[in-house]
Amino acid sequence: MSGIHNKKAAEIIKKIIYITLASVTKDGQPWNSPLFSAYDKDLNFYWGSDWKSVHSGNIRSNNKVFCVIYDSTMAEGTGEGVYFSGKAYELAERELLVDCPSRDKPVHFKSNDILKIYKVVADKIWMNDDEKDENGNYVKDIKGY
Repeated sequence: MSGIHNKKAAEIIKKIIYITLASVTKDGQPWNSPLFSAYDKDLNFYWGSDWKSVHSGNIRSNNKVFCVIYDSTMAEGTGEGVYFSGKAYELAERELLVDCPSRDKPVHFKSNDILKIYKVVADKIWMNDDEKDENGNYVKDIKGY
């Protein structure tokens, strides 16, 4: 992955505070959820959600997820996004401070009987581009930029 792709991905991740999380229901239906998030230095992403929400239930039954981060204010044809796949987990912590590199102070998440803290650990992060991989796909892995 070239330095310019790493820089673009880093800019998008630092600028956008929402991720779109895709999960799958027990009956195989796709489910997308826009979520406020924070990330750590290892590019793990965190959020808080009602444990009864559809995406929270999906994670409990199948923790494989797909996420997109993109700037929806960009003009048509100029937008770029960061994509990542991984596994999501409901955390046991009642409180969590995430030292997010792009924020002035840590992001504070609190859990209670309804709201739970979740974490997604990415196994692959990429941006689509005009360079193809060995299979002819437009995928660029940038994990660890």
